This record gives sequence, C-alpha cells and structure tokens, in this order.
Amino acid sequence: MNTMKTCMLMAALTALFMIAGSAMGGQQGMTIALLLAIGLNFFAYWNSDTMALAMNKAREVSEQEAPDLHGLVASLAARAGIPKPRVYVVDDPTPNAFATGRNPEHAAVAVTTGILQVLNRYELEGVIAHELAHIKNRDILIGSIAAVMAGAISYLATMAQWSMLFGGSRSDEGGGRNPLVMLVTLIVAPLAASLIQMAISRSREYVADATGAEICGHPKSLASALNKLSHENAQQPMDVNPASAQMYIVNPLSGGTIAGLFSTHPPMEERIRRLLMM
Repeated sequence: MNTMKTCMLMAALTALFMIAGSAMGGQQGMTIALLLAIGLNFFAYWNSDTMALAMNKAREVSEQEAPDLHGLVASLAARAGIPKPRVYVVDDPTPNAFATGRNPEHAAVAVTTGILQVLNRYELEGVIAHELAHIKNRDILIGSIAAVMAGAISYLATMAQWSMLFGGSRSDEGGGRNPLVMLVTLIVAPLAASLIQMAISRSREYVADATGAEICGHPKSLASALNKLSHENAQQPMDVNPASAQMYIVNPLSGGTIAGLFSTHPPMEERIRRLLMM
C-alpha cells in the first residue's frame, strides 16, 4: 500500500514539475532547471554516506570496539539479504539512529551512544532492522529522485522571479505567458513540491517500519523502541543539522508537535499502531 502511495506521489511530483515548468520556464527553462537539479543532487546522492556521517559527527567503530553491535548488524543484514554495512557511533546521550549510503554495497548504519544505553537487545534489533530496511529498499535513491524534482521546481521559481523582474512579459517559444498564472504558480508550485517530498519521506518510514519488523521478526519490539525514542527525544532534543533530521528513525530536533503535512516523519502513534497490528 505504502509502496503504491510512494509511486503515486512520485508521479504527482513529476506532473507538478511539468505543469510548473511549462507555466514558469517553458521548455528551455524546464531543461535548465532539471539539469541543475540533477547535477547538484547526483553529487549529494553519490557522496551521501560521507556527507551524512561527517555532518552528524559519526565515527566508525571496529568489531573489537563494539563486538555486540557488529554482531547484531551482521546477523540482521544476513536476514535482510544485503551486505553488512559499515557501523558508526554518534557520541550523543539522546537515543537515535540513521542509515545512509547510495546502495546496499556502499551503506552505513549509525547509532547514538544513548540508544545503546536506553534500549534492550530486542528493541535495538528492531531499530537496526528498520535502518537496514531503508538500505534494502534503496530509500536514499528514492529520496534523491524526489529531491531532484522538488529542487528543479525551486530553480524554476527562482528563474521565473528573475524573468518577471527583468524580462517582463517576454514570450517563450512564440507564445506569451500570463503573468498572473506565472505568479500563482511561482508561489504554489514550490510549496506543493515540498509537501509532496515530505509525504514521500513519511511513506518510506512506514515501509521501513514494516520491512524492519519482518527482518527482526518481532514488530512489538520495534514499536516499544519507537515509543522510548520518541519520549527521550522529546525530553532531550539532539543538536543536529536540520538538513539531516529526516534521516533519523525519529525526529531528533524537537519534542513539540509539527503539523502533519510539514513533517518528514509520520505520527508516532500511527507508526506504533501499525506495528502492533502486524
């Protein structure tokens, strides 16, 4: 169900790009914006593991340093049918975790020092399985494609702003563009693209929960872990770059409520409810 929802959202994002591109930039503007977005996001995608790990001050740990953690990751990766990812630790007392990497062959799992203290073994299994599910499902790639389309729409909006300032009502490919239509599109399209991109992120979290529960074999443990992590992060938010917040299994920035449409994470109550029903 959530996989189909992701496909529909990706199709909607593509359609929005085509409509907004036609209204704001014409064929030439669409091509330029798309190429810019592809170039920047391809660089980010290809270097996603290095950038994410450095941004979050994660350090790689050897099997000698963390034998239990390495053993857990290796066992769950084998169950998931993917290569064992590299293992990292973030020195932070707030319990949380994330995964990164452009594909299963170039992936990493990072956990905070706090999560190793707060969760029991079965709960930690659920969290690691969730992160391995992101790797198995290639969610970094899906997120990068969504970012390309949303980024292209943002570039189109910027180009349209300059066009309206300096180009006036200049025609494009022989046809004039309605300034009012372009102004409305200029405001609505980037917002709509961001909302769709966030909805895609939420749908992938649901898929990772379900896949992770299948990998570890006990959905209730993952549900229990999510409940603990949500509570702990509400009490003690992490000091992380907002750009990397969506990578974590639970929102690390604030315990306050965020309007559902503008959140990269699904409602915790709904995530737990779905897991308990499995």
